[in-house]
Amino acid sequence: MKNKRPVIALMYDFDKTLCTKDMQEYSFIPNVGLTPREFWTEANSLAREKKMDGILAYMYVMLDKARSAKTVSVRRESFVALGRDLEFYPGVETWFDRMGAFGKSQGVDVRHFIISSGLREIIEGSSIYKHFTEVFACEFLYDVDRMPVWPKNVVNYTTKTQFLFRVNKGVLDLSEDAALNDYTPEDERPVPFRNMIYIADGKTDVPCMKLVRVNGGCSVAVYPKNKKDTAAQLLRDGRADYMLPADYSEGGELETTVKTVIQRMAITDALRRKSMSQLEKALK
Repeated sequence: MKNKRPVIALMYDFDKTLCTKDMQEYSFIPNVGLTPREFWTEANSLAREKKMDGILAYMYVMLDKARSAKTVSVRRESFVALGRDLEFYPGVETWFDRMGAFGKSQGVDVRHFIISSGLREIIEGSSIYKHFTEVFACEFLYDVDRMPVWPKNVVNYTTKTQFLFRVNKGVLDLSEDAALNDYTPEDERPVPFRNMIYIADGKTDVPCMKLVRVNGGCSVAVYPKNKKDTAAQLLRDGRADYMLPADYSEGGELETTVKTVIQRMAITDALRRKSMSQLEKALK
């Protein structure tokens, strides 16, 4: 049965938005004998030297360093297992159920999506993976032995925006392009941009933040304790509507603000539907 309640999409970056640092830094990088600084310096140097996409560069360095270490597995299940070591900001693990319950109290369905340049496999192994309608992230293509042979999906700061349109139109299958490019009136799309809330931490999220904002949605810049500079810049530059501590605890400032935005979106949607219904009757 088609869902009759309006949908509000909460869309998140992952690294340093939900978890406290880049996901590779918890276990993978120490396991290959490097410091985070050494790993990212090598990946960034490779990108500059070869004039390649920085995300493809880090994916290559992950495989190269794991194979050189010889004791680090690169099978898909090994990457997934890394997700167990992620550490989240306060309140994250109960946040999704709380937002869902609040949405229902307002007559809307709240759905959660990840748009990340991290690895989908690691996210799959995390305790919060079950809460997401879809995870758009980098991923390897694996052979029959579950060994990586090619990048399957790559998500960088500009390609992130395509996933907003996929959620907007309900075209979540990455192999489906025709439906994504077909014209669909905004009010007939599963998730109008005005019903999107984008939560992220950094400048790589600027294209998504801006696209959501200019189309009537809301963007929130979160920051770790005592590190406000980037979030403040996003707010000053008109990329974000709010800058808030990355504390997802019950009753906290982030929860209170997001609930208020959900409430406002629910009211706006209800009024819009009422107006359209009256217009349809008047035209009969």
